[in-house]
Amino acid sequence: MTDTQEATTAESGDAKAPSRRSLIGWGGAGLALGAVAAGGGVAVSRVGDDVDPAAADTGAAVAFHGAHQAGIATPVQDRLHFAAFDVQSDDRAAFVRMLKDWTAAARRMTAGKAVGDGAYGGLAEAPPDDTGEALGLKPSRLTLTIGFGPSLFEKFGLKDKRPAALVDLPQFPGDNLDKSRTGGDLCIQACADDPQVAVHAIRNLARIGMGTVNIRWSQLGFGKTSSTTPDAQTPRNLMGFKDGTRNIAGTETDRLKKFVWVGDGDGPDWMTGGSYLVARRIRMHIETWDRTSLQEQEDIFGRDKGEGAPVGKAKEHDEPFLKAMKPDAHVRLAHPDSNGGVTILRRGYSFTDGTDGLGRLDAGLFFLAYQRDVRKGFVPLQRRLSAQDALNEYIQHVGSAVFAVPPGVRDKDDWWGSTLFSEEA
Repeated sequence: MTDTQEATTAESGDAKAPSRRSLIGWGGAGLALGAVAAGGGVAVSRVGDDVDPAAADTGAAVAFHGAHQAGIATPVQDRLHFAAFDVQSDDRAAFVRMLKDWTAAARRMTAGKAVGDGAYGGLAEAPPDDTGEALGLKPSRLTLTIGFGPSLFEKFGLKDKRPAALVDLPQFPGDNLDKSRTGGDLCIQACADDPQVAVHAIRNLARIGMGTVNIRWSQLGFGKTSSTTPDAQTPRNLMGFKDGTRNIAGTETDRLKKFVWVGDGDGPDWMTGGSYLVARRIRMHIETWDRTSLQEQEDIFGRDKGEGAPVGKAKEHDEPFLKAMKPDAHVRLAHPDSNGGVTILRRGYSFTDGTDGLGRLDAGLFFLAYQRDVRKGFVPLQRRLSAQDALNEYIQHVGSAVFAVPPGVRDKDDWWGSTLFSEEA
């Protein structure tokens, strides 16, 4: 088993989490859900395994435990619910307790189980432990991935533990960031093949965290635009093009180690085995794009629209001849060979959030990129793209955040953020 596949299978037979209704102090975030194993007789796929696209029908579950968090190198699911949270309490013990409660809930939900005692059958006088909208649904490859934003390290006496690689992103040319869609003390990325499963996960974590954290902003996504199984066809974005063909595969252990996972000596020990996430909400000027000629569209990307082949080539995965493309073509500017080898792992999704009040679709790409060091990954790449990319005429970055994503939860006694908070817990 490679290091991208290390994950324990779900154990069965562990004691059920105590109901919060049995606790004296069950208000706020302290639900004391306990360490619950993810069992239940559901097929479990390990991180990095190839999973059939019909996994929503097969009910596959992705193992929660492992050296790295699931939802990074895991084969990309079809749906996303991403939420950034702000901390509302200065009580460090309460925050740590919430992380443990979140871990217990995540362990159950990724296995297709309800949170705590479930949505029904308990005391009629008390709120249920689970909101219930995922009852009867399969796990649908749900993964839950947590990250900590720069602003979190201003709280709880954590200033000295902020990694140097967790930089505040600079203002790039063309950015028009909406403060209400930017930043966050921490985030949860929920990916699944069933949108209701992903929404249920974020909803329940927000409910558990009430009083300690609240949602700052969130984003729903559909139609994955990237793949970590690049032997398959690359999905299309809302512009109708395939992008990110050379994305890192979940089975490429060497490339993951080089470009994605934080290694020994890269920074503070608590981040070893983790990664860094950049999230960008990119608005596409759909109406302008749709009136652009096919030839210009293909020149802008550096690929043909039908097959996705680079200029002068026949197939999508053919090695591109960059000099055959326009100097400002997106593929040419974003390619590792044009950026000193800079490589990131993409997990983007399309979004459509109604209209903007002027009859234009509020639609685009919710860009998610994982890397070993933001300073050597997204920042230099985006500096180049924001200054020269022909695609900039048709897009605008309107939301932004960066997070340190800690290593995985090792076993049923471990919890999210333990490597950062164990000394303070």
